[in-house]
Amino acid sequence: MKSGLYRTGQLLLGWGFVGVVYHLTDSLQGAGQVITPSWVDNKIPFSASAIWAYLSFFLIIPAGYFLAPLKTVRWLTRSMQLAAVGAGLVYLLWPTTIVTPLDSGQGIDSMLLKQLVAVDSAQNCFPSLHIALTLLAVWAIAKSRRYWITLLFILWGSAIAFSILQLKRHLFIDLVGGVVLSLGAGVLVGWIMNQPKEKPDE
Repeated sequence: MKSGLYRTGQLLLGWGFVGVVYHLTDSLQGAGQVITPSWVDNKIPFSASAIWAYLSFFLIIPAGYFLAPLKTVRWLTRSMQLAAVGAGLVYLLWPTTIVTPLDSGQGIDSMLLKQLVAVDSAQNCFPSLHIALTLLAVWAIAKSRRYWITLLFILWGSAIAFSILQLKRHLFIDLVGGVVLSLGAGVLVGWIMNQPKEKPDE
């Protein structure tokens, strides 16, 4: 019971902080610079059906908190917070946007995508916090050293990453930036947390 409450509290502190930074920077930044798609982006066709994998992001993040070893949960929270601060600084100093295709579909996939577009930022593209947080969640789960669960979440995270490109919510360079951001935040937080604590003078 206490473990569940602790994990829930850390989830709110980590993911909630990201949400605050994301929406605050979106309201404070100037007009975004349009990023040109790379050859990788041009090779991946738009597909509204990718919305399901994209939205599963909202399941994989809580899973990271509840399936990671208990001692890893605080690392996950701090890494997410640091990643949010890093991304927020970039969003303010160098806001970016992309040209997204118009979806004229009438199915439930297209309806969900239109709802997402209506509430999501048209900017905050580079680096992708969507992929940065996904990678951190998978990384935290991998620390449990459970092979099959880790493999499952790696595949799930990869599907989320690909769906981002399919929906044209981000470009490939945004995903690369998100990966670098998460790796930097995770390594730095891990290093800080592993520093020996100074003992008080006797």
